[in-house]
Amino acid sequence: MTRTTRRHFLHLATATLGAAALTATPLRARTAPLDVVATTGMIADAARNVGGDLVDVTALMGPGVDPHSYRQTRSDIVALTRADAVLWHGLYLEAQMEEMLLKLADRGHVTAVGEAVPQDLLIGHEDYQGKFDPHVWMVPDLWAHVVRAVRDALSTAAPDHADTFAANAESHLAGIARLGDYARGVLDSVPGPSRVLLTAHDAFGYFGRAYDFEVVGIQGISTESEAGLNRIRTLVDMLVERDIRAVFVETSVSDRNIRALVEGAAARGHEVAIGGELFSDAMGEPGTYEGTYIGMIDHNATTIAGALGGEPPVRGMDGRLRAGL
Repeated sequence: MTRTTRRHFLHLATATLGAAALTATPLRARTAPLDVVATTGMIADAARNVGGDLVDVTALMGPGVDPHSYRQTRSDIVALTRADAVLWHGLYLEAQMEEMLLKLADRGHVTAVGEAVPQDLLIGHEDYQGKFDPHVWMVPDLWAHVVRAVRDALSTAAPDHADTFAANAESHLAGIARLGDYARGVLDSVPGPSRVLLTAHDAFGYFGRAYDFEVVGIQGISTESEAGLNRIRTLVDMLVERDIRAVFVETSVSDRNIRALVEGAAARGHEVAIGGELFSDAMGEPGTYEGTYIGMIDHNATTIAGALGGEPPVRGMDGRLRAGL
């Protein structure tokens, strides 16, 4: 997007925001469900679990969409300005939308729920002071902080329903805690020498820290970074020298670089398999188990453990994972 086009979008957003401020109806005068717009599918899933029948949730970014590079559309701007509550991640995940979202926050119920994770639990960015790895959803214990932030944001937007939101949140948090126990158990079954997770971009830092895996991303934390030929050669050397037998693709990132690694290792006489497709920055298809936060993480933990020599149940925590993913 050119600078001129970007300015046009921001001017459009500002004008729309101003019009919304003049025409907005007081929240207490509105009928349920609450109109909630979430940037990512993971946040939308939390809002649906916490809000239940009291919310109507729209996710701007669907399956396979990369939030690092996503830019708001005209329809997004309209949805955001008309919403009763806007939930975005923050931590610079929605890098291309951040300026607009910060402006929007001056006019309504807009919350960066990812920033509810205590800063001492965040992983700092190596190159940028004050920036953090945004991929906190990879660990259920961290995601619990976000669910509580969603609860609080909905309660602020609709205080008459705060008790219901609190009860729904506790039920969902119990499921997330159970998911965390399952992930820890199956990942602990992976033998020590095999605990290396190599993926397309560096989205699994929190995962590695929580479950004691060495994590290697071809690209950096943001998919906007590029992987050069020297980086590919270095990683091929690592695969061969350390006898790493499986690497992973991601649903929201091109598999080009991973395929280049596999081919490079094969040229050196070392066979490397694609261990599976992981959900990194987006969940699965709507209406599927993998299209929920719990299903997404269940799939990732089960797939990683199975590909790297662990002993997970074939169909995951409750036998709900689809075969062949």
